[in-house]
Amino acid sequence: MPTPRSAGLTAVFLVMTLGAPVAQAAVADPLEALRRQASAARSQLEKATKQMEGRKKDLARSQDKLRVTLKDLGKAEAELNRIREPLARLANASYQQPGAAGSMAIFGGGALDDALRATADVTHLANGQDALVRKADELQARRSRLTSAAQELQSKNAVEQTRLQQEIDGLKDKSTRLTKQLTTMLNRMRIDRDRRLELGCDKELAADARKFPNGLIPSKYLCPLPQKGEQLRADAALGFYKLNAAYKRRFGRDICVTDSYRSLADQNRVYSQRPGFAAVPGTSNHGRGQAVDLCGGIQNSGSIQFNWMEANSKKYGWLHPAWAYSNPFEPWHWEFGTDDD
Repeated sequence: MPTPRSAGLTAVFLVMTLGAPVAQAAVADPLEALRRQASAARSQLEKATKQMEGRKKDLARSQDKLRVTLKDLGKAEAELNRIREPLARLANASYQQPGAAGSMAIFGGGALDDALRATADVTHLANGQDALVRKADELQARRSRLTSAAQELQSKNAVEQTRLQQEIDGLKDKSTRLTKQLTTMLNRMRIDRDRRLELGCDKELAADARKFPNGLIPSKYLCPLPQKGEQLRADAALGFYKLNAAYKRRFGRDICVTDSYRSLADQNRVYSQRPGFAAVPGTSNHGRGQAVDLCGGIQNSGSIQFNWMEANSKKYGWLHPAWAYSNPFEPWHWEFGTDDD
């Protein structure tokens, strides 16, 4: 236990590292305060990462839309070029025809009807060319506006992505720093293994773990047990820590665990070894991170250890399910909570 003097030193340490407001609230339980800070940093990091991913998707959609628009404009310009070329040839041929002198032909010596017809043809061609030129100019102007918009969008998003990346890097550094501080504090205060495990297991991870399919829960959403290599969903693990502590006070040793969280691949392996006895892969409570198989005497129904578990496990959220008494008989199998958990 920390002495009053060590608590005072802890407060000074927190003022220097986290600021006065945090330090004042943390004097009573500095370890818990640091754990909350680390958890908050993780949440901020996840939020910032999602925001950055969202902005990246928005930028990709905008760039796709721009590419489609520019492609359509290219097709329109190509079509205009194809139309303008034959009209230019017609105009050139008309001017080269004998007696065709444009609007000046009515003042010449040729027939008046021929002169008027030639003038009308040339005027029609000229008007057509003028319309095409105006349309091409409009398209060029539109293309120019889109190009400017694209450059502005790309520049804005590049700046935004850089800013977000800097924010994420800062949050990563903050999370790493807080974790190191927590570890240092634990070492200085000689916190035992069980307390370390409890402080390192964030109960909020349980809700995140429920989002994943049975047997496909990422390890970062699970908490380790005192038994090496074993892990459970956060709420189940926190209950198990307390159960294990009580068991150790009674029997002088940790609960013996042979199996805990079981991945989908492991469920398939066990099912192939014990068809008809093991749960169908994807339905096991082991795959939800809320079941353990125990040993050390507990696996023997009626033993001192088994009877103690029956009498005490429910205080910590653990129970021996009714089906495990007979169908099939599995005294070693224990579960956390209920099917609704």
